[in-house]
Amino acid sequence: QVQLVESGGGLVQPGGSLRLSCATSGLMFSIYTMAWYRQAPGKQRELVASITSGGSTNYADSVKGRFTISRDNDKNTVYLQMDSLKPEDTAVYYCKANWFWGQGTQVTVSS
Repeated sequence: QVQLVESGGGLVQPGGSLRLSCATSGLMFSIYTMAWYRQAPGKQRELVASITSGGSTNYADSVKGRFTISRDNDKNTVYLQMDSLKPEDTAVYYCKANWFWGQGTQVTVSS
């Protein structure tokens, strides 16, 4: 059974940082491109960042220079380091591998 479990979300002030984790099980983690998506209230789910099995990364323009995606194949886990957070980063963040999704973790950026 494939499982993707996100953690690390929470409430943070503008300019702050959070590190999201997505722990996976039941899949050959090392061969998959992993991705983080987010969905804000009333908006469509959008791609935030992705990382291939070889470590190549891709970012949405809105997060370039502020967010960093990484992976640990030994721990079957993908991370999203989020710095210089803005209120517009507020959303539920989801981890994705192939067609599998996690349950999401809420990130709220507010003073």
